Amino acid sequence: MKLALAQINTTVGDFDGNLALLRAAYERGVAAGVELVVAPELAMTGYPPRDLLLKSGFIEGNLAALESLAQSVGGTGLVVGHVTENERQPGRPAVNAVSLLHQGKIVATRAKTLLPTYDVFDEDRYFEPAESNAPVEFNGCRLGLTICEDVWNDDAFWPDRRYRGNPVEQLVEQGAEIIINVSASPWNLGKEAMRREMLASLAIKAQRPVVYCNAVGGNDELIFDGGSLVLNVAGEALAACPHFSEALVEVDLDGAAQPASEPDAMALLHDALVLGVRDYLGKCGFSSAVIGLSGGIDSAVTAALAVQALGAENVRGITMPSPYSSQGSLDDSEALAANLGIQYDVIPIHAGFEMMKGSLEPIFGDRPEDVTEENMQARLRGLILMAASNKFGSLVLTTGNKSELAVGYCTLYGDMCGGLAVISDVPKTKVFELARWINREGEIIPEATITKSPSAELRPDQKDEDSLPPYEVLDAILEQYVVECRSVAEIVTDGFDESIVKRVARLIDLNEYKRRQAAPGLKVTSKAFGVGRRIPVAQKFKG
Repeated sequence: MKLALAQINTTVGDFDGNLALLRAAYERGVAAGVELVVAPELAMTGYPPRDLLLKSGFIEGNLAALESLAQSVGGTGLVVGHVTENERQPGRPAVNAVSLLHQGKIVATRAKTLLPTYDVFDEDRYFEPAESNAPVEFNGCRLGLTICEDVWNDDAFWPDRRYRGNPVEQLVEQGAEIIINVSASPWNLGKEAMRREMLASLAIKAQRPVVYCNAVGGNDELIFDGGSLVLNVAGEALAACPHFSEALVEVDLDGAAQPASEPDAMALLHDALVLGVRDYLGKCGFSSAVIGLSGGIDSAVTAALAVQALGAENVRGITMPSPYSSQGSLDDSEALAANLGIQYDVIPIHAGFEMMKGSLEPIFGDRPEDVTEENMQARLRGLILMAASNKFGSLVLTTGNKSELAVGYCTLYGDMCGGLAVISDVPKTKVFELARWINREGEIIPEATITKSPSAELRPDQKDEDSLPPYEVLDAILEQYVVECRSVAEIVTDGFDESIVKRVARLIDLNEYKRRQAAPGLKVTSKAFGVGRRIPVAQKFKG
């Protein structure tokens, strides 16, 4: 069989736009002479629709679009993900479904069996699972139609499984000759390699070709990488789509295997963040961004990513020096803006800071300056950035990294002000790696920005490591405490200083209230702060 993978970038709730993408991909497949075009999970609605599924008319609107699409499908078949109503009551309101369209009709519909309800997933809230799925007949071949999680539960690959059943195994037992999986699998660092290994294991065990079509694009915090694959029974790739871009790739299931290549991790991280920024702004109706440039590495990396995503003409950098800002930081900010070719403004906050201190003197009295005055500077900068956002219709991109957000080394209503936290899931050590990668072919980020000691410059001679452990240590503890959910005692057994681990854990726990009020952040690791991590703010467990 010759088929095509339609790796498309859909928008949640945009039935007309998604329908146009599906039609265009289908027509390209027809022109290429394929028998079948395969599109991603929930391609008609976009993923994840979340509580839109509870809104009157949402399910009906997507079904109307599906029917319209079916009427335009001819002799070439189309497999597409969508939502349908759950007719089995009592139960959830909807079904996560996949349909085969052929000769003007919806000829078969199957439901998702395994509903992920962990990390960023909450499908059991909305969807009723399939009771059973049978293969679908198409052009003399029995297709096993599955949806995303349905292929993530084979005991040959997963020693600790979340579910009892194995939909692929059941389909093979019923005579399925090809396993087709429509997917919306969000990306994180390292996932593409793990996914390929898992699908290869599945193909080898089932002794069936595996056709995997994944979504691409950013929707809210999630970034979908695509990376769609077709594997033969030996687990070898017959075809592969690129990461982080739309594609239509044709493949003959009887064709020869293609050599596999290992993508560069930093390139993937860069491309993921660029796509996340581009799609978040575009799908929310913004075309430009404003960024506070401090001369530090975080704002520099954020600005470089924004330029890649939006174009230099659509990015404004604003430097807001305080009494404690170094000339080096000012020079680095100016050099960065020149290298990127962006609009650059300097708005000092000295006068505003002194005015605020004067206004507060009657209640502060002779109390010495402390973190209060540091935060006042950050909040003045937040005020300026939000004013620029209002005036020019640009979205403020916050610049804090995961390490800072973890321990609260950021100012609520100050540097946390903004509409999208671009690198909030990138640990500080990875930020340095990413900066070096951005400079791989020439200096974009000034070298001094990368090599100097990180500093908030909110008091004389301030350095981050005056308040925090070295970032190499902090990030290692963060990985274990937040991502792996290990206890303080367990982390200490790995050789970390007990007092440092306790301090870091305490800071992480204390600052949950800050993170609840942070801008949405792009998820690029296996465990990000935000929708996938649900720690109570008011709690007293220490572990």
